Amino acid sequence: MKNSLKGLLAGLILLLSACSSGEKADSIFYNGSIYTVDDSNPQAEAVAVKDGMIMAVGSSSDIMKYQGDETEMVDLNGQTMTPGFIESHAHMMGVGYNKLELDLMYVKTYDELVAKVAEAVEKAQPGDWITGRGWHQDKWIEKPDNMVKGFQTHDKMSAVSPDNPVWLRHASGHAAFGNAKAMELAGVNNLSIESLQGEVEGGEIIKDELGNPTGVFTERAASIIGKLVPAETEERAEQALQMAIDECLRLGITSFHDAGSGQDFIDRLQKFKDQGKLKVRMYTMLTGRQPSLLEEWYEKGPMIDPDHLHTVRSIKLNCDGALGPRGAWLLEEYTDRPGHYGHETLPMETVTTVSEKALASGFQVCSHAIGDRANREILDRYEAAFDKYPDVDRKAERFRIEHAQHLSEEDIARFGEMNIVAAMQAIHMSSDRPWAIDRLGEERIVEGAYVWQKLMDAGAVVCNGTDAPVEPLDPLPSFYASISRKTLDGFPEGGFEADQAMTRAQALKSYTLDGAYAEFEEDFKGSIEVGKAADFTIFDKNIMTVPEQEILKAKATMTVVGGEIVFRGE
Repeated sequence: MKNSLKGLLAGLILLLSACSSGEKADSIFYNGSIYTVDDSNPQAEAVAVKDGMIMAVGSSSDIMKYQGDETEMVDLNGQTMTPGFIESHAHMMGVGYNKLELDLMYVKTYDELVAKVAEAVEKAQPGDWITGRGWHQDKWIEKPDNMVKGFQTHDKMSAVSPDNPVWLRHASGHAAFGNAKAMELAGVNNLSIESLQGEVEGGEIIKDELGNPTGVFTERAASIIGKLVPAETEERAEQALQMAIDECLRLGITSFHDAGSGQDFIDRLQKFKDQGKLKVRMYTMLTGRQPSLLEEWYEKGPMIDPDHLHTVRSIKLNCDGALGPRGAWLLEEYTDRPGHYGHETLPMETVTTVSEKALASGFQVCSHAIGDRANREILDRYEAAFDKYPDVDRKAERFRIEHAQHLSEEDIARFGEMNIVAAMQAIHMSSDRPWAIDRLGEERIVEGAYVWQKLMDAGAVVCNGTDAPVEPLDPLPSFYASISRKTLDGFPEGGFEADQAMTRAQALKSYTLDGAYAEFEEDFKGSIEVGKAADFTIFDKNIMTVPEQEILKAKATMTVVGGEIVFRGE
């Protein structure tokens, strides 16, 4: 509340100063439907911008008073303007690399995947690695004849790639698929599989009834082959980063929460900032997979950028797997795989240790948890860490759970009680719900899966995103899923568990002001208010009023960051 009042007072002072001095705007955006996400002034006709900040918001007649000889007049031509969209959980380098590797996100069958591999082999030299990401067996329109534990086998793919190792990551990032050549290089075979399995607790090498590896490696087992894939060059990494930034701007994304990276990524972002190429505001989570990195940052503390372009003040922990490969850690066994409960991919003692050190050094903790067991375990560890530091205001720390996809009903209220931010991706409900019921059964789905309204009713903040490249980066399908609870094909009529749907106002807030809150920036951005950053997204359709299915046809036509138009569409 204090921060909100401080921001309001600063905005009023700026407005009064501008009025009294006769100061003119650098730019004025007018002639559009402007949704501010400001409860005191939800819609406006025009916005004036000065020095990258919002100078005034109001009626066209009031705002035109700020027009000067040098003011750039931006005619919205009746289009819709919102605060800049904030992607609250995704992977920036993954978005870029998806454009440089095999993109399997839209593959509809195993045979189509094999055909893409065969095409890549034709362009490669013998021995070159073929890599890609995005396949998801539960989204294929037809399943291959031979499947083991719900996954395809490598035989067809190996037949078209005898001389090239192939390594294809699952869309979720929690499994991967290799061919015979890749497994040969890693020493994975019928005789070695059991000894190798012991090295990767928290994952599984899927094998057939004869004990032969099928090519599918889940969770931590993927490292057996993954570690052999040649390291990327810095030149290629910078190319991928630039492509990811361009994609963000094309889609109307002005801020991006990167869900777990190392020092090389942080240094790369800083280089881009210094060169003036970082056009998206970045909030980077340190990867918990590098304990030595965390120790270095505990010592020096968070890096909070006064320019609001590149901040590092949070830590990402990967605590369980995903529902697709049956890696999400559950309290009760999987409905479609009796006796299997998923995987604890990180010792829970690590969550305790990191949470305590984070509280002592000023970092936020963001823990990946999809299954109800993982969510409960993390909530328990967060609570214990808070109890160890009774002088810390647990609500001010804004610890997060990334995904919070499936919860036990008795744990939902704890999000509000401890002010745990639920960083959820509505698009996961749209793409996963048709088959997730097979994993969890109807009772668990209804009680605690994708329960946005239950969490908000409990007082929790729910921020939105896509988890790209797990899903496409475009925020509009996720916005659509938030309000419809349907697949992108419009199924089913009325939506899945429709009582948990967001209103359009809630969905817009989840993608703007709530995203800003999740990174401690709600006083700087996330709504169109005087004194805040001039970060805007302009759409060619009014996403707040058009029929649901029309949202999926909308496009960002302009993206503005700090008052600068960084993307113009056709």
